[in-house]
Amino acid sequence: MRIASVASAFPKHYYKQEALVAALKNYWRGKLPNPDILDRLDESMKVEGRYTARTLDYYENDMKTWGEANDVWIEVALELGEKSLCLALASAGIEPRDLNAIFVTSVTGIAAPSLDARLANRMGLSPNIKRIPIFGLGCVAGAAGISRAADYVRAYPDQSAALLSVELCSLTLQRDDISMAHVISAMLFGDGAAATVVVGSQVKSKGPEILATKSVLYPNTERVMGWDISEKGFHIVLSPEVPNTVVKHLGEDVDTFLAEQGVSRNDIKSWIMHTGGPKVLEATATALNLTPKDLEASWECLRKVGNISSTSVLLVLEDVYKHRRPAPGTLSILAAMGPGFCSELVLLRW
Repeated sequence: MRIASVASAFPKHYYKQEALVAALKNYWRGKLPNPDILDRLDESMKVEGRYTARTLDYYENDMKTWGEANDVWIEVALELGEKSLCLALASAGIEPRDLNAIFVTSVTGIAAPSLDARLANRMGLSPNIKRIPIFGLGCVAGAAGISRAADYVRAYPDQSAALLSVELCSLTLQRDDISMAHVISAMLFGDGAAATVVVGSQVKSKGPEILATKSVLYPNTERVMGWDISEKGFHIVLSPEVPNTVVKHLGEDVDTFLAEQGVSRNDIKSWIMHTGGPKVLEATATALNLTPKDLEASWECLRKVGNISSTSVLLVLEDVYKHRRPAPGTLSILAAMGPGFCSELVLLRW
């Protein structure tokens, strides 16, 4: 099993963080008890800019209801999904009609028929393609989706499976929610999409080999991260305990996983980690005893586009794939954590 390709796509609207902060100040004018909190948060976010599904005027003046926002989510998700999936398939040398399975993950909108069905019609995918839409895994879904695609091609070694992640976090913005969790998310999360193609052992590819995967669910941690749903849409659940949870569990999880494969943490020379946010990346470094250079690709992704939930780890993978490709034989860990609370670990060999 190998990751044959990875490709990303973004909306055409990109704003520097200063413009986004100014827009949020105006959006919440008269609501925030201390508007200066946005400036203080901005200093700690380490984000230079983010993409948005629509222009800033849309969020201020036109995004009235959850239904309207979700209509935009479907429209933009299909545009970005088609673009990133086409790029990934072309890079893997696979025609759309020859793709055998597609996993689609998003936690920022809903559609029935799901995005995969709509993309099948737009892209000319096989009418016999196996469709697996995923909702609710949030940030962990990029890594989990790769694992599930690997499970599929392990069963069908002559086939290929694609994972598509589309997250339009800006469309979950809530005018009446001025909780610290929501304010932080509005300063951190952005929009984008990425797709990756995983192929079975009988399909030729020069991409990294998937040696093993592991899922870990932590009991009684449902309120660490997720959504509350109201008639107005998605309301972020984002506990201050996220970094502590990372420190508490990630190191032991990785060591146990590697020991099961007969290797140790010292054998890992490349780390492809979900961006999270500054505190999450710092917690990751603490848990795994890593240096900023070890997580350079993750920090760079965070700086350029913020956290894009499930898409982010795929963007880090794309950066490593294209610009920091390890030497042949190098072992790498790809990992993310998210709602559940849980972690997903993937062992790669380049």
